[in-house]
Amino acid sequence: MASRDRKKWQVAAIQLQSTADIERNVKAAERLVRKAAAAGADLVALPENFAYLRPEGKPLAFRDELGGPLYRRMSELAAECGCWFLAGSFPERIPRSRKVYNTSVLFDPKGREASVYRKLHLFDIAISGGTTFKESATVKPGPEPVVASTPLGKLGLSICYDLRFPEMYRYLAGRGARVLFVPAAFTAYTGKAHWLALLRARAIENLCWVVAPAQDGHHGEGRESFGHTVVFDPWGETAGLKRHGAGIVSCTIDLGAVERVRRGLPALRHRRRDLFEG
Repeated sequence: MASRDRKKWQVAAIQLQSTADIERNVKAAERLVRKAAAAGADLVALPENFAYLRPEGKPLAFRDELGGPLYRRMSELAAECGCWFLAGSFPERIPRSRKVYNTSVLFDPKGREASVYRKLHLFDIAISGGTTFKESATVKPGPEPVVASTPLGKLGLSICYDLRFPEMYRYLAGRGARVLFVPAAFTAYTGKAHWLALLRARAIENLCWVVAPAQDGHHGEGRESFGHTVVFDPWGETAGLKRHGAGIVSCTIDLGAVERVRRGLPALRHRRRDLFEG
């Protein structure tokens, strides 16, 4: 792979229906990652909680760490497949704490750790007649936003509930990100109302590609995700979509499209930073 940025490359976003059965989940993920890589993907991305998705309210029964068994298995998978690989997220052990980070790891094609992002915004909600979650009961927010510099270009990393905070994505785009990743396990209730609309908005307002691998369906004891793994282009058009069921969304990321759209619609240069920043 050339050291300079590649203008066009293939992405594969994977949709899963994970449960509390870790081995089942990991085997399902591995099968689809291998299939996507064999089809020519340069980067394969998994959804949030790909290895372990417990019913809400149940005790956290799984933790890994950077260098731990799950981490090593994903590193080996990236090296085996010879592609960039975003391990959507997993619960990362925090020393001397009962809480974990919700952590996403990007591996290079040799299985080396290229970047680590820990979810910044935690899903604590109580919607009347809808759903209740309190992620902060078991998860600690990460320390900082992350833009990964790769031969595929600069990639902005985020996870699920981060999607509702547009200032985060403006920050990522402002630091060079041309592709924004949003691995998620969006609830069926909120997803139906907001998931695709928010993703499209992040693409349009930042004039970036958005890649969103998702969890889908029932995960046990009432927990259900919306699915709809999707890729949006910098104009907000749908480049690929899988509504339901485990599978793969593959499409070509054209970084040249970002520059073409930004030349014609230079909204990012028109920002009144003197009024809204500082």
